[in-house]
Amino acid sequence: MSSDGALTSGKLADLAGVSRDTLRHYERKGVLPRPLRGRNGYRQYAPEALQRVQLVRRALSVGFTLNELARVLKVRDAGGAPCEDVRKLAAQKLLNVQDQLRELTTLRDDLQETLRDWDARLARRAKGKRASLLESLSSDPKPAKRSTNSIKHKRRSA
Repeated sequence: MSSDGALTSGKLADLAGVSRDTLRHYERKGVLPRPLRGRNGYRQYAPEALQRVQLVRRALSVGFTLNELARVLKVRDAGGAPCEDVRKLAAQKLLNVQDQLRELTTLRDDLQETLRDWDARLARRAKGKRASLLESLSSDPKPAKRSTNSIKHKRRSA
């Protein structure tokens, strides 16, 4: 930390528990203001940058994306109050989580049913013979379920 309280990228990264590359990525995405440069050319972050990085990390952990945060923080940094937008984004995230939970519950139930079927197949098979467990998956009378909101969603930028 310099005499004016500015933080080098290494110090900020250490304090925030992120890498220097993450800080540069946050700058590029617009969630962390670009720092001033010292005479040596090194980045010099304002002390408030630590709170900003912590805010970003927490928001990411509850499902916000960097692009969403960049839009919200741009409005906020310009003196606006994007509270309603933040609320709407969080509500949508909750709906997505609820959809994923329903999908996971269905997947769990399907796997339990499959395991019961496989246990019965294993119990009926002759010693040393195949039970054709994997093949039974393709002959399942239930059609494969497809969701518009797949559990394997796109990974958000971190």
